[in-house]
Amino acid sequence: MDSGMRRIAIGAMGGTIAMMPDETGGGVTPSLTADDLLAAVPSLTEIAEITAVTLAGAPSPHLTMADLVAAYQFCVAQAECGADGIVLTHGTDTLEETAYFLDLVWDRDIPLILTGAMRAPSEPSADGPGNLVAAVRAASCPELAGMGVLVVANDEVHLARTVAKTHATATWTFASPGWGPIARLAEDITVMMRPARRPAALPVPDPRQVKIPVLESTAADDGWAIDAVAHDNPDGIVLASLGVGHLSVPARDAAVRAVRSGLPVIFASRTGAGPTLTRAYGYAGSESDLLDLGLIGAGYLTARKARLLLHVLLCAGHTDLAAAFAEYGA
Repeated sequence: MDSGMRRIAIGAMGGTIAMMPDETGGGVTPSLTADDLLAAVPSLTEIAEITAVTLAGAPSPHLTMADLVAAYQFCVAQAECGADGIVLTHGTDTLEETAYFLDLVWDRDIPLILTGAMRAPSEPSADGPGNLVAAVRAASCPELAGMGVLVVANDEVHLARTVAKTHATATWTFASPGWGPIARLAEDITVMMRPARRPAALPVPDPRQVKIPVLESTAADDGWAIDAVAHDNPDGIVLASLGVGHLSVPARDAAVRAVRSGLPVIFASRTGAGPTLTRAYGYAGSESDLLDLGLIGAGYLTARKARLLLHVLLCAGHTDLAAAFAEYGA
């Protein structure tokens, strides 16, 4: 008999939300399964019909591209089995990157939500149960369909392409700098805005590891790191550049050498909010100079998200990377 409740699939990928102290009394480590997470929040069965599967039991720094591709495959399988929404629990350290990767390749309309916790279940005021309830509620909300992959934490809903972990320890760590959340949860879910557009989904890459380093530009940057990394034959380089896309002259010259060797070099802003520009400045190492020399601006994407976009584009065989970044970085 149909209960009338939405059908929500939960995939547990580890992280602090699934960690407990070990037997020696040391720091917390992943040990809880998807079933354990559900058992800790019995009220979930009053919100939706839940299917729960343990996908991984790892801290998020340990997750590989193979794990991310497997998570995508789980989501597709659940969607094809009739799920109305999907929730992935995940460690917060790389949650924003997994969310963005999935957003690049997710071509379904049903809500796909990522959530996690900053405090382990054994800690006072653990935030995992509340975040899981909020995520299931969001995954059950038809108004959130068609928005791509979303991150839910601290009773807020954020777009995968704008969200970032902004504090090392605070429970309010997830924010969308320069943008803000698209919805909030209280007694109901209030959807405040929808994205004006969503770029088409890209092909799912093979599960090989990403060989695209992120280098941060700094004061008095002599370009040595760019030359050293380029010499090791990466698939590309992403620079977390200064301001709206600026480099020192030595770093600019090293980046140009990398481009001329055939490497795609992307520059993002290291500030964490706001875009790279195209024509505001005109000196050597400015954004207009870098573009003229063959570098590609990341737009509003952070360097770590630009790294994932470049990887997916290269795996898909895209040749016009500048046009792709203009579309996906806007």
